[in-house]
Amino acid sequence: MILKGFKEKSIKKKLNSLLHSPGAISENSIVKSIGVLFNGDEVNDFEVFKTLADDLNVRPNKLKIIAYTENKKENLFSWNVCFNPKDIGWHGKIKNIELEEFLGVEFDLLVSFYAKDVLELKLLTALSKAKFKAGIFQEDERLNDLIVNTGIKDFSAFKRELKKYLKVFNKL
Repeated sequence: MILKGFKEKSIKKKLNSLLHSPGAISENSIVKSIGVLFNGDEVNDFEVFKTLADDLNVRPNKLKIIAYTENKKENLFSWNVCFNPKDIGWHGKIKNIELEEFLGVEFDLLVSFYAKDVLELKLLTALSKAKFKAGIFQEDERLNDLIVNTGIKDFSAFKRELKKYLKVFNKL
C-alpha cells in the first residue's frame, strides 16, 4: 500500500514536469487523423467516436481509439487497445507496447474524453504527441488546448461544439 502511494507520487511528479515544460505550438493544420483516449468505466459505447470521425471527414484507418479501465476487463474492449493502471510503472514509464505506439503517433487531434480525475489518463494526455488536444476534463486546464464544457453523457453536444471550434481554428 505504501509503495502504491510512492508510485502515484512519482507519476504525479512526471505529469507536473510535462505540464510545466513549454508545449509545442499547435500548427494550423487540417484534421486528418484522430486519436481518442477515453475512460471505459464512464463510456461504454465507442461507436460514437467513429461517428465523430465521420463528421470530421477522417478516414477510418486514421482513427485510433484507446480505452482505460480500472479493472482488467480487456475482453470487453477486444475491438481495440484497452489498458489499466498496471500498464504504467514508476515515474510514468509505459509498460504496454501498444500504448507506447499510440503515444508516439502525431495525431492532428487528440480527443480526451473522460470526466473523472484519473492520474493515468491525465498522464497519457500529457505524453501524447498530438498537435491539438481537445477534451471535457477541466480540473487541470494545462492538459488540453480546447476544453468543451459538456457532460460525459452528452456526446452530441460535445461533437457539435468541437466541430464548431475546429472550424474557428481552421482545423476543418
